[in-house]
Amino acid sequence: MSLFRAARAVADTDGEGPVDWTAVSTAAHAATDAGNLTLSEAERDGYADDVADARDGIREAAAIDFDLPHSVQIQNRHHWIDANIGTFERLLDPLEEKASLAPSLARAANTGSMAVTLGFLANNVLGQYDPLLLGEGDHELYFVHPNIEKVAETLDVDRDRFRRWIAFHEVSHAAEFGAAPWLGPQLEDRMEEAVSELAAGHLDREALRELTVTMTAVEGYAELVMDRAFDREYEDLREKLDARRRNAGPVSGIIRKLLGFDMKRKQYERGKEFFDAVADARGVAAAGVVWEDPEYLPTDEELDDPELWLSRVA
Repeated sequence: MSLFRAARAVADTDGEGPVDWTAVSTAAHAATDAGNLTLSEAERDGYADDVADARDGIREAAAIDFDLPHSVQIQNRHHWIDANIGTFERLLDPLEEKASLAPSLARAANTGSMAVTLGFLANNVLGQYDPLLLGEGDHELYFVHPNIEKVAETLDVDRDRFRRWIAFHEVSHAAEFGAAPWLGPQLEDRMEEAVSELAAGHLDREALRELTVTMTAVEGYAELVMDRAFDREYEDLREKLDARRRNAGPVSGIIRKLLGFDMKRKQYERGKEFFDAVADARGVAAAGVVWEDPEYLPTDEELDDPELWLSRVA
């Protein structure tokens, strides 16, 4: 890890676009320790078994059918950066039209901001289901092994149980997108609309609102089926992980707020309360109806009043 190399990469930004993505990659790599990816055969088998068991458990608990991604990768932090930088670039592509308004100083600032963002995420992401929004190819599942090891040690919890818990969460996302082929394209459309409007100097509040509501449903349903399907004790894991987030250092806390981590936590909580209420009233399978048609997504009002959704959908 070299902060000097990271700073030098940002200072040497080149090109005419608002972000020098080659420099972003160089800086993010230089500022981030890749982490150890030496795994025993038992550890590799553990990841594979956790993913397979999560698939079977979630299929049974949620009564929905889905396939696992063909690609299940155990990554270090640099691998995660490489896998995600293209998504960031495609997401911000509409800003390229404003390249003439991005002089070298602004380009360096944008490049530095993106490098910090990717580096921070690479140090904090534990696992990721990637439906490859804004891209082409198959969906993928990643586990950032050095982060899982580090957090399990920091929380003083059983490493294998913690890894398994993360696997169940990410496979829950695979279940959602597998059950709803329309979900990925809808999220992609909303993101493209919001960024395109932003590039034009407008804030599309409606697109952002719809995106927030959809993501609240995505995160909440994943929390529901993860909890209902997981075959071991997990309350201590959730409590310790939440406490770790609350007690983040000042710099980490600021970055988390800027990147919307607090909002994502609220999405988890609000969405889970909604789906818990639906599942308690009608069963977990009834909650899965949400993925049968885009019209079945809860509205913002229904997220706070599950009975309204049940009345409409039922």
